[in-house]
Amino acid sequence: MSSETYNLPVIIEEVPGATVDRVMRGDRALLPAYVASARKLVERGAVAITSNCGFAVRFQAPVAEAVNVPVILSTLVLLPSMLRQYPESAMIGIGTFDSTSFAEDLLVGVDPADRQRVVVGGIEGGHNLRNAALGKATPPEQLEEDVAALIARMLAAKPQIRALLFTCTNFPVITPAIRARFGLPIYDITTCGRLTLESAVSAGLVHAPASSARRRPNQQSTTE
Repeated sequence: MSSETYNLPVIIEEVPGATVDRVMRGDRALLPAYVASARKLVERGAVAITSNCGFAVRFQAPVAEAVNVPVILSTLVLLPSMLRQYPESAMIGIGTFDSTSFAEDLLVGVDPADRQRVVVGGIEGGHNLRNAALGKATPPEQLEEDVAALIARMLAAKPQIRALLFTCTNFPVITPAIRARFGLPIYDITTCGRLTLESAVSAGLVHAPASSARRRPNQQSTTE
C-alpha cells in the first residue's frame, strides 16, 4: 500500500517482531506491539488504520479497543457482511497466500451456521512460494497466473461461489485482472481501506478540526 493506492498520504509504522511466520500463526505475544504501533499512528495523526497481512485479524478487537479511529486489520472483518449480501444458497470464496495455514479462528464473527458457505483456497505451490524460497519477488504476471488458477479450481469445485474475498495484501495489484477474467465481485484490502476512508475523509477530515485537515493524512500500519 502506498499514497497512490488511496490518493492520500500513507504513513508506515512497523510492528516490531511481526514477521510473516509469527503473524500467520497468530503469535499472541505480538499483541502489545500491535497496540503500541496503532497508538503511535494515532499520535501521528492517523484517521484510519489497516495492516499488510490478513491474518492480523486475530489482533483486530484489542487494537480497535485501544484507539479512537476506525481499524480494519484484515479483509476478513468484511466476511459476515458479505455473507448477508448474498442468498443462503451462495458461497463466498476466500483467496489467501497459504490455505494450509488458514485456521478457523480467522473467521471472526462468522455465524457457525454460515461456515459451510465459506470456501478457502490458497496459492501455495505456485510461483509465489518458489520465488519466496529463492528470496525473489513475484512479478505481477506470475501472481496473476497463480491466483487465476486458484479461482478456476475453486469455481470448478464450488460453482455456488458468488463473490471473492482476498486476504493477502499482495493480491490487489492483480485484482482488476482477476475481476475482469471471472466476472465476480472481489473484495481486497484496498476495498476495505477505501470503505473505511469514506467514513473518515471528505473535502477535509471529518474527525479533524478544519485548521488541521491538511496536516492529518490517512495513515496505515504495517507488519514487517
